[in-house]
Amino acid sequence: MSEQWELLIRIVTALGIGLVVGVEREYKNRPAGMRTHVLVCLGACVAALIEVKLRSEVMTLNAPGVSVVAGVICAAAIVGIGFLGAGTIFTAQRKIVGLTTAASLWCVACLGLAAGLGYYWIAGAGVACVMVTLLMMQRIVHVNTMKKVEIKFVNRSETLSFINEYFASLGIKTLDIDFHVESVEGRSVYTNIYTLHFPASMSYPDIVNHLSEHSNVLSIRTTNT
Repeated sequence: MSEQWELLIRIVTALGIGLVVGVEREYKNRPAGMRTHVLVCLGACVAALIEVKLRSEVMTLNAPGVSVVAGVICAAAIVGIGFLGAGTIFTAQRKIVGLTTAASLWCVACLGLAAGLGYYWIAGAGVACVMVTLLMMQRIVHVNTMKKVEIKFVNRSETLSFINEYFASLGIKTLDIDFHVESVEGRSVYTNIYTLHFPASMSYPDIVNHLSEHSNVLSIRTTNT
């Protein structure tokens, strides 16, 4: 196989890696989608190919005092991807989102380097592990989660009884409660902020919707305070 064909295979491999990971991110409507992941992977691959060629040419010259420090260009590519990853991380509704997309960009850059350096097994195994992580890990590994929920309600004794019984029936554990009361239009309005421990299999939106249907519940929302 000629050198040109080998380089082309490495570039196509990098394109395929970026495409596979990018399609999954695009499907979930993440900030960095298919084209971004493909370009990152191709760019990293090109950086690796440049390093391979430079090293090869220096060795061919066999000139005293001339050398290439291995890994400098690849390291620069990995560091450089940080600005793009940081751009996908933002705060929405008091939550930090985009961390997974930033991590997938960094992984894609590393896989592009592997493809560019000709380590096909590393690139193939790496992209398989990335896809398993993005698509299946939450289904395979169940993690109990903790949520903070703010509930505003009236008729204290009746509503608290309903809320406590509802949580108990679903196996939701109450770790902490902050509360206060205020007078609104001549009636007492209670606000409880629950720190809850949720079973991993539970649908959080369904619980919120069910609680909000009670006539005494005025509002319900998640909170970080």
